Amino acid sequence: MIELKYSLIIEATKEPDYFGFYSSDLEGFTGIGHSIEDCLYKAKWGMIEHVAAMEEQGMPVPPANPNPTIIIQNEQSKMAA
Repeated sequence: MIELKYSLIIEATKEPDYFGFYSSDLEGFTGIGHSIEDCLYKAKWGMIEHVAAMEEQGMPVPPANPNPTIIIQNEQSKMAA
């Protein structure tokens, strides 16, 4: 069972022990980890903290995703086409 309230995208970089992650469901949520497992752990607790901060600042919080997904992919190029 996925223990996240929002979907998560984990991107592998050229560095073997460096991964970035973000949520397409939760604006402004990003992080880094040293493994896929590290990213999942940090995302689980980071999402809770991010939502709490949004609530404290009076920002709208998106509803939890009833069917969150986790995508693991190579880092997407930031260069414009």
